[in-house]
Amino acid sequence: MKELLKSSYGPTARLKQVHNNIGGAVVTTSTSSVLLQAISSSHPIVSLIKGSILNHVSRFSDCGLFASVFCLSLIEEAGRCDLSQNVIIRVNKHLLSLCTAHLQQEDCGCKVQLDFCSSQSLITLARSVISSKPTCVLSEPESAHISRLAVQAFLLTVPCNIPDKVRLGRTVTIPMEGHSVLESAVFPGLLLDTPENISLGNLCSPLRMVLFSASLAGDLSELGDGRIEVHQGVDTDSQIVDQLLELGKQVLKDEVKLFVCQKVIHPVLQHYLRCNGVIVIERLGISLMEPLIQLTGAQPVATLHTTVPWEAYGEVHVSVRPFGSKTKLHLHPAGKTTICTMILCHRNETMLSELKLVCQKTEHVLRLTLREPCALLGGGCTETHLAAYVRHQSKNDVSESSPVLGCSQTEYLLAGEAFCRSLESVATSLEHDDGASLIDLTHAHHWTLPSDATEEHLEDAAALCGCGVVQSCQNKKWSYLNTEYAEFSPEPLLTASPLQPTVLDSFTAKVNALEVAVETANLVLDVRYVIQDVN
Repeated sequence: MKELLKSSYGPTARLKQVHNNIGGAVVTTSTSSVLLQAISSSHPIVSLIKGSILNHVSRFSDCGLFASVFCLSLIEEAGRCDLSQNVIIRVNKHLLSLCTAHLQQEDCGCKVQLDFCSSQSLITLARSVISSKPTCVLSEPESAHISRLAVQAFLLTVPCNIPDKVRLGRTVTIPMEGHSVLESAVFPGLLLDTPENISLGNLCSPLRMVLFSASLAGDLSELGDGRIEVHQGVDTDSQIVDQLLELGKQVLKDEVKLFVCQKVIHPVLQHYLRCNGVIVIERLGISLMEPLIQLTGAQPVATLHTTVPWEAYGEVHVSVRPFGSKTKLHLHPAGKTTICTMILCHRNETMLSELKLVCQKTEHVLRLTLREPCALLGGGCTETHLAAYVRHQSKNDVSESSPVLGCSQTEYLLAGEAFCRSLESVATSLEHDDGASLIDLTHAHHWTLPSDATEEHLEDAAALCGCGVVQSCQNKKWSYLNTEYAEFSPEPLLTASPLQPTVLDSFTAKVNALEVAVETANLVLDVRYVIQDVN
């Protein structure tokens, strides 16, 4: 399980193809949510780890593979260090609190404050999420373009005027296969499929619209539960059509020009409305109902037994927008809106499906920055920084902490070393091309050395660290990860550094992933017996 997830980690990860043994669709991915759901195991420990990580991903959308690899590394290291499980669990809890307290500090060396006055740091964060999924198969210009669109869509969903109760908008994603990624675009408002024979020539925006969530197909089954009595000789079909036409007459009297229904509309009612110059949209679907309600202010009518209330009406500007070989109906209000549509293009279905999933996760990660406007250095630098920090702190406070945790100083240091090696193993998991992973002994950042590079030309081979903030120089000291080196306290970066991070991780998601990984590993280590019903 560890090798499966470890080889799926990072921008150069190895892709996995998921399919069952009886045929069906084949899914190509390296995303933790897809991989973990595909893993089926009768072993309860595997199910426990899988469920814990999936719960984290469902809440935070990011750092699922980080949590998985770190958790499994902690379990693996615990089996190697020949210590009591209880000691390891207590030390892991202590070191976790050490890490989280350090990450919460303002002067934390691996923490970056996000500046909302500039979109650059948000674009860097978005690009880090998107580029970490190689199944999307994006070039550098395509990755940059999608990252800018993701940030643009996120900013459009944030209201400009903050009321007492803040309500974020929605991004509706429309995938379009067979087009270039660079044709992807974001539009304020909603883009819907254009109805047949539409003509906007004589219509003046804004248009009054009405919204129905009830089916207008005219089926008796749609009238609700209960007993229906039909008198002899009565034509129920004609009576239902007459009722629908009365509805049509009312909305025409109320000057409705756009008629939208979540479900099916009877052909007679459609024909009647269109003959009177009304744009008719049916089968909208439940997923678009909430965005349309937010966009227009119209409240959907859920029954046919009453007259249409004024709350069901709204106003919206309508235009036709061509996109490739298709034509879309563009709905947008007169002022600003927190509803937007992202047209997402890619060359084939597999890449497009993964790209849509990644963009949805990116939107969630960007929304998390509203809660805590900061990020962590990516590229493995946060992991190596924390490992160096924990190793230094644990050696300095060993005489104080070991009695409190009920263990000897040797046991405390051994358990702490296992914790640090687990963090470093996450950083080494980013390398999949037989390269070497190093740590600089000044700032404790992560560096990757290509497989064909030599130590004599180390400065040329590794020009920048994993996050892109630290440059190599001749007098810099290095050490290979997962080898012994003298403990040190990572020096803070110069505030006037001209380099900006090129890889960032979500602060909120990663801190929670850190906690989930340690708590899940401790839970597994605490299991003594497994009782299974084999009948």
